[in-house]
Amino acid sequence: MAPADRAAFNRKSAIGNRKSVLVRLQKFLAEAGVASRRAAEPIILAGRIQVNGQPVRLLGSKVDPDRDEVTLDGRPLRVRRKLYVALHKPAGCVCSRRDELGRPTIYDLLPKEWQNLHSVGRLDFNTEGLLFLTNDGQFALCLTHPRYGVGKKYVATVEGWVEETILERFLRGVWHAGEKLQAQAASLISASRKRSVVELELAEGKNREVRRLFASQGLAVERLQRTQIGRIKLGELKPGRWRALTETEIKTLLAEI
Repeated sequence: MAPADRAAFNRKSAIGNRKSVLVRLQKFLAEAGVASRRAAEPIILAGRIQVNGQPVRLLGSKVDPDRDEVTLDGRPLRVRRKLYVALHKPAGCVCSRRDELGRPTIYDLLPKEWQNLHSVGRLDFNTEGLLFLTNDGQFALCLTHPRYGVGKKYVATVEGWVEETILERFLRGVWHAGEKLQAQAASLISASRKRSVVELELAEGKNREVRRLFASQGLAVERLQRTQIGRIKLGELKPGRWRALTETEIKTLLAEI
């Protein structure tokens, strides 16, 4: 598309009484489930996309998702409705869509029409608690990337007596398998010679971080539950059950970033 045609094309998207919201074509294709933004580029360059009946081959072209008609090889495309789900993941299932060992997955707990959702981070096989699922990649990135530092709280039941000095080490940071692990907050809920219950808050979400923190001190975790992400708590959501996040909850999560 020539620059003049592109300008006319973008003006056409803005026709109407309301303010037009334009997005890059690559983003539109990604949100319509066609391909990732990068993978969408060769599709555009190949001339397979038409907007309002005009072939578009220029990367960076913009469309109005509510007003423009976008097609791929003549097939109309629509941005998928964004979904945000809170799940109480039970112990004994994995976060993958399929498991080579045939173990249960979190997708066995969801409606069939939600199989396109992706987990926001992961909880390992034996860990239970709050897990978000979404088809909004930007939302998932904001909640998982270390630079955003969204806090996640866990309650760990640990074999043996956990002393306060161990929690102080967690706050300073400990090394395990060549990697520094550090808690943002740590408190002892109860302790006895047989077992202790500890609440930890983490911000980075490294692989099996809570279990590795205790392993660095020679302690084993019997039970681990994630109870909170940002300001959203697991609350009374039962194991294996899910609910949609409210608009207020979504805004609250993103406001913390």
